[in-house]
Amino acid sequence: MARKCQVTGKGPFTAMNVSFSHRRTKKIWNVNLQNRRLYVPELGKFVNLKLSASALRTISKKGLSAALKAEGRSLADVM
Repeated sequence: MARKCQVTGKGPFTAMNVSFSHRRTKKIWNVNLQNRRLYVPELGKFVNLKLSASALRTISKKGLSAALKAEGRSLADVM
């Protein structure tokens, strides 16, 4: 599976690292991904998800189904 959040869709960000002599090398910032096992009351079971830290905060505030709805996704998309 790719390095991508299953709720928000955040992925790695790429740019160029520029040295003093202006030599350019590719630089990658990865997302802060966490593997979490969350309970989904609608399904009555646990689901394993790869989530970014910001998505975890949103889920703890709103709940999983509300966070998915805000992003325009459904439970079927993340499973």
